[in-house]
Amino acid sequence: MEKTCYKKHIITVLVENKPGALARIVELFTSRGYNIESLNVGETEDKTLSRLTLVVCGDENVIEQIVKQLRKLIDVVKVRDLTEKPCLDRELLIVRVNVNTQEKKEEAKRLSEIFGAHIVDVSHDEYTLELTGDEAQLDAFIELIKPLGIVEMARTGRVAMIRSLHGKTFD
Repeated sequence: MEKTCYKKHIITVLVENKPGALARIVELFTSRGYNIESLNVGETEDKTLSRLTLVVCGDENVIEQIVKQLRKLIDVVKVRDLTEKPCLDRELLIVRVNVNTQEKKEEAKRLSEIFGAHIVDVSHDEYTLELTGDEAQLDAFIELIKPLGIVEMARTGRVAMIRSLHGKTFD
């Protein structure tokens, strides 16, 4: 039976950039039966630290438990739930579509222009498009290009931070 997603939460974690740190975080989720909807990790401006952005579903009690458990992990420096905060979040989408007719080529170009996507690779019968945006924008773009025929698609997890006027993400 499928679990109901009460609400998607964006949790960002500052963690020491050491082998095994990510594995310990993922193990925390799997051992408790929590699903990670999206995960993105990369170095910060400080090469000794990495920043993880997780999207997880759950009610307030579940999210509170996740945050508390994350804070107990040895490599974790800071944790913050950004869900109710004024933040920016983005994802990257790379999608290859079928453009084997002139009409499909024109439609791919038209949709790319409307959404601000870039054509980053071209062959005789396929265009590869790149789009950065929020979850809703990427979802809408995918729905509209489906009729062209999606050949292959890769989508990153979200990255997020607090808006500048509201301080730093890890104050």
